[in-house]
Amino acid sequence: MTVPIIDVHAHLAPRLAAPVDGVVTGEDGQLVIDGHRVGVPGLYDAGRLAASLAGHGLDRAWVSAPPPTYRQGLDTGATDTWVRALDEGMRARVSATPALDLLTYLPLDQPTVARGFASEITHSVGWTATAGGASQPLHDPALDPLWQRLEDMGKPILLHPGHSPDARLGEFYLSNLLGNPVETGVAAAQLLLGGVLDNHPGLKIVLVHCGGIVPAVVGRWARGVETRRPGISAGTTSPLDRVRSLWVDTIGHHPALLDLALDVFGPDRLVLGSDYPFPMGVENPFEAIAHLDPETRAAIGRNGAVLLREETLG
Repeated sequence: MTVPIIDVHAHLAPRLAAPVDGVVTGEDGQLVIDGHRVGVPGLYDAGRLAASLAGHGLDRAWVSAPPPTYRQGLDTGATDTWVRALDEGMRARVSATPALDLLTYLPLDQPTVARGFASEITHSVGWTATAGGASQPLHDPALDPLWQRLEDMGKPILLHPGHSPDARLGEFYLSNLLGNPVETGVAAAQLLLGGVLDNHPGLKIVLVHCGGIVPAVVGRWARGVETRRPGISAGTTSPLDRVRSLWVDTIGHHPALLDLALDVFGPDRLVLGSDYPFPMGVENPFEAIAHLDPETRAAIGRNGAVLLREETLG
């Protein structure tokens, strides 16, 4: 049986059946969310994404809602209403396109809502949630029942950075260029140093953007564990060991960073990603790994299926 080649990091906007407080659909079909138009070309076109996959030799994509739809900071009731509408809208967007699979959004700023929602949903191949931003710290005990539920279900969860709260990043597009990789690093540090991955070793967590800052700083975190820096619990597993239980996509924008990620996480933990259709993504996920040897490229291409356990590979 042929192993499907999967882009694990692609985005489309939901097709909402009805207006939701704070969200309207314009006459052009584009969403206006909390007063901000979401107008990235291609975000509303599932067929364009499918054609891009086929044109670059990929079979499937995991589709997640884009960051403008996260809407962190709503109260519990409004969050519950929104994530249900978002899930229905995402299903409507991808359901007619066989090559696309849905990752359902879980609101980590509202752990109770996220836990209840995860217990109900069975139609998606996995989950997506916000790394950093306004999410609860990932080692917060309030999230432990959710981690247990996700571990029991065995589906992957893709953590995508939320908006950085650092006001200094308002210039030069730094909220994305610097804030996004840092927010991924904050989330990874909470997972590694906060004991989440020790307590839930079966979690299948994917970090986007080649792991953000993690490949560059995980050695520093390990040194902090070795020297028992303040706030580091005795007995904390070395991040250099535990980080290899995470998965990362290949969107690094530099061959040297991709090589570092291979060394830090291991070649069996890299998966193809495009960040379609955003400008900070890549059109062809294979370009990021073109400098690698053919055997490693082929293995990375298969890793999405391995992660999803669509195939048993010897």
